[in-house]
Amino acid sequence: MSGSSGPTGLADFSEMLARGADAPEPDPLDPATQESARRRRTRRRVAGLVVVLLIVAAVGTYLPVTLLAPLPTAVLTATKPALTVPAAVQLTLPAQGESAVSVTGAETFAGTVGTNGILASSGGPGPLPIASISKLITALVVLQAKPLTGDDAGPTLTFSKADHDLYDQYYVLGASVEPMKTGSTLSEHDALALMLVASACNYADAVSTWAFGSRARYLSAVKTWLSAHGLSGTTIVEPTGIDAKNVSTPSDLITIGKLAMANPTLASIVGSRTVDVPGVGAVPNNNISLGSEGIDGIKTGTLDSAGSCLLFSATVNVGLPKPITITGVILDGSSRETVNSDAQILIRSIESGFHVVTLETTGTVVGRYGTAWKDGARVVTGDRASVLTWSDAPISSTMTVRPLSITAGKTVTDGSTVGSLDFTVNGSVISVPLVLDGSISGPGGWWRLTHPEMLLGGH
Repeated sequence: MSGSSGPTGLADFSEMLARGADAPEPDPLDPATQESARRRRTRRRVAGLVVVLLIVAAVGTYLPVTLLAPLPTAVLTATKPALTVPAAVQLTLPAQGESAVSVTGAETFAGTVGTNGILASSGGPGPLPIASISKLITALVVLQAKPLTGDDAGPTLTFSKADHDLYDQYYVLGASVEPMKTGSTLSEHDALALMLVASACNYADAVSTWAFGSRARYLSAVKTWLSAHGLSGTTIVEPTGIDAKNVSTPSDLITIGKLAMANPTLASIVGSRTVDVPGVGAVPNNNISLGSEGIDGIKTGTLDSAGSCLLFSATVNVGLPKPITITGVILDGSSRETVNSDAQILIRSIESGFHVVTLETTGTVVGRYGTAWKDGARVVTGDRASVLTWSDAPISSTMTVRPLSITAGKTVTDGSTVGSLDFTVNGSVISVPLVLDGSISGPGGWWRLTHPEMLLGGH
């Protein structure tokens, strides 16, 4: 049979396969074909809408999350400033004899109190001759029996022939004396002034007998007075100090000196450069140390057999609201000039032990805050602080700088307090504020949109 040219011929079917067709071309006008096309278009529209909705939903979530998310805390780097504590004070005590010193008015500095009220001592604690310092004890005992108050001159003493003879008696012994005529009179105050300022032995003897009636009664009163004040290291055998058996210890004399300066009458007399006594005239104080290094008393003493001694009090400003009082004693010095010099050197060495320590100055950089968006500011001290210390008193410090959170739309302004530097000195705390040097603001929107990992917990 001859070949057929119909559509179902083998040649035609092979040609269709060669073209990749697996079925005849659909008829575009066929209702079934049109319905299929409509369904495909609907599916594409739905899929496109879903994609759009997903994009809108993602953008709608991303924008507020990134633009409103809390900002990361600023990173702090900080170092506590170093502090130098002054070296321990080196008190300069006399190399010769015995000495002791006490400080009052600085009790807030524990190191100034010392042991039993004695800040420092040298040469031993044993009793030594006190020469004319004895007259100070005589004055204290007399004033206990015949007290004076305010500007009261006190009762009048009339000097007898026996009193007048005391002048020659002590003059022969080489002691200090002042004129005392038979029948002359002086007030108790003026008699005490001659006894202490001029160190007149004849007046010390006469006044003690006047107050107590006899030497024996005077000595009994002294013994009772010493016992009442716990001064067991002191022995008095006569009222002037001409006898080397009048002895005392440095610690006892510190107490005696404080008792004397606590008595307004005695403090005024021993602090006078001169006294004007009726019938005698202007009498200079034989305590040549007065006025040097704040010395305002108390009594000198010299015996050829026992050297020179000085019981002194000094009022010194060291930076406290009120001056401090230094009470000291030097026994068995080589000369009056030596003990005066030693006293002044000792006072200066005590003064040098008080230091105004600068704890911190304003504007010291102690740290820096930095942010992920490259903004930042330094942390500096906001004030100056200093403190008065004694010797090498320890000073400790702690620094606290709080975490800094930046709030959207707000700026942490220059000068904001962000912590404190706290110093502990002498049991007290001194605080220096730490402040921001500069301001820190939050980042812009573009940084937020491009750094989601820093806002949402990433690294």
